[in-house]
Amino acid sequence: MTNKNDATQLGSGLKTRHLTMMGLGSAVGAGLFLGTGVGIRTAGPSILIAYVIAGAVVMAVMYMLGEMAAARPAPGSFATYARAAFGPWAGFTLGWLFWFMMIMVLGAEMTGAAAIMASWFGVDPWIPAMVCVVFFAVVNLAKVSGFGEFEFWFAFIKVGVIVLFLVLGILLVFGLLPGHEFVGTDNFLGEGGFMPHGLPGLAAGLLAVAFAFGGIEIVTIAAAESENPQDAIKTAIRSALWRIGLFYVGSVLVITFMLPTAQIHDAETAAESPFTQVLKIADIPGVVGFMEAVIVVSLLSAFNAQIYASSRMAYSLAAEGNAPAALGRLSKDNVPFNSVLLSMVFAFASVGLQWWNPTGLLDFLLNAVGGILIVIWIMVAASYLRLHPRLERNSEITTVRVWGYPWVGWATIAALVAFVALMLFDDASRSQIFSVLIVMAILVALSFVTNRRSSQVGSRA
Repeated sequence: MTNKNDATQLGSGLKTRHLTMMGLGSAVGAGLFLGTGVGIRTAGPSILIAYVIAGAVVMAVMYMLGEMAAARPAPGSFATYARAAFGPWAGFTLGWLFWFMMIMVLGAEMTGAAAIMASWFGVDPWIPAMVCVVFFAVVNLAKVSGFGEFEFWFAFIKVGVIVLFLVLGILLVFGLLPGHEFVGTDNFLGEGGFMPHGLPGLAAGLLAVAFAFGGIEIVTIAAAESENPQDAIKTAIRSALWRIGLFYVGSVLVITFMLPTAQIHDAETAAESPFTQVLKIADIPGVVGFMEAVIVVSLLSAFNAQIYASSRMAYSLAAEGNAPAALGRLSKDNVPFNSVLLSMVFAFASVGLQWWNPTGLLDFLLNAVGGILIVIWIMVAASYLRLHPRLERNSEITTVRVWGYPWVGWATIAALVAFVALMLFDDASRSQIFSVLIVMAILVALSFVTNRRSSQVGSRA
């Protein structure tokens, strides 16, 4: 298990509302505004079923993770519980997998935000990227309560925009805005009906949205620095899950009612976003510029939350002896200073890697990221199956409890294995499985080398 002081040495200024918004800030990124069209185009309105299936799986994963996190709060979260369940190799591998995933995602988030901001000011993209990296370094090096407050209001802007979109969408659908009529179901059930491409289309759509809820795991990492981890986890997970579900499902409903499927595409710019197309129907002036600003805020909010998560994971790895001890040092405000700097340096390096784009390397790394989330979720369910009886015997389980042991864990693993099977039969997704297996094999091998060296040093001492 982790150092018993691991969770308490860090600050404890995060409130439940901070945790909730951090989960939303990381899980609801630009993918909602730009990537929603992919799933709709693939499966039509039946993509709603895919969101419900993916949401149910993630809900099960988060409640299992929540039970363990409430019983044993730790900044290493699922990596700490994997170590307790299966040994040092599991904690090492899962911790560094997550850190790697965060770094690559950070690079993608900042690359997208910097490109838009550079077009606003007519400068090279590296300039706004550098400014943002320095700014968020300052935010993350501040006392954790200050960081939490900043992220709360930063993510709140994004949430406010989504709520406004849903309200406007409902008014448009029912013809309650001046100059607009009730749209009916011509778009929703037209062009092939609810499931225009049948079950194969729904399966492909499920792959397109399977990772939509990824990022909410940050809630359990941040819980170690909350004032009351047990209550904070219970409330934050429940609040974040239903809000994320509402935002995705509600947005898809509005879009599929308002736009013909043939008009919906994968969006690379704000002007192509289905959200922009709907707002144009509502005659909102300056809608493209508005959506660009929203996308930038979404990207930067996710970037901020992910810097926090990656730095806490690095700190936890150091506390476990799976990373250099320097990463475990805290500032006077109980912030892992060196771990934050490490994440910022590698985040900027990741941005540079995406601009450099060496042949084959970037595709391989980003493909690995696509499979890491599945690995983490499977390991969460497996750790729960192993640790739940232990927590029960020790009377450690709090009010955050998963009823239905062990079938909930096994059913979740079965669903995730089915996702993997779908990925293996999909040409675009198959490479994600192979890439993450290679990265995992390297990390598992490194874990045994690291543990052997640690054992040798311990025996000499």
